Amino acid sequence: MEKGFVFIDEVVSGVRWDAKYATWDNFTGKPVDGYEVNRIAGTIELAAALRETKKQAAALGYGLLLWDGYRPQRAVDCFLRWSEQPEDGRTKERYYPNINRRDMITKGYVASKSSHSRGSAIDLTLFQLDTGELVPMGTGFDFMDERSNHTSKNVSIIEAQNRCILKTIMENSGFEHYPYEWWHYVLKNEPYPDRYFDFLLGG
Repeated sequence: MEKGFVFIDEVVSGVRWDAKYATWDNFTGKPVDGYEVNRIAGTIELAAALRETKKQAAALGYGLLLWDGYRPQRAVDCFLRWSEQPEDGRTKERYYPNINRRDMITKGYVASKSSHSRGSAIDLTLFQLDTGELVPMGTGFDFMDERSNHTSKNVSIIEAQNRCILKTIMENSGFEHYPYEWWHYVLKNEPYPDRYFDFLLGG
């Protein structure tokens, strides 16, 4: 692990995670370059902020489920190569039914330089502490469509309220939201604002 980085579960007790890019369950349809273990990592500062996030969420009856944190630059490069390949239809309906692969970049869903590679971005959602059920947010993770926008009118009132709850918790614990993806947040005072790391996410 790069100095200054930690596995989030070692610092934030009780957090749940499902590192999608370490599995076959993501928009590329296979594990992504750079992800060698199913765990979420990030900067020490990110982990500290998420401790506060967890505390605020718990006060409202929610827990945190993390999908992605630190993302090696080689994983971003893998996304870019994938976006240029011919469409095979394997994941399109689930993740990007209304756009083409190449549109992911121009529409802001995939970037050549990702905030995740700086180590202080997090993709997450809420779950009910009493039941373990995910809180309905209107779309799943990485659904590349206008319905994933924070301001989308194409979700239910309850789903919009749940997004607002997550956004409020995150902003109150030091994060900024990303307008196009309700699940994506970046630490306001990130320690490496100009560095893009590429070390392997290993055990």
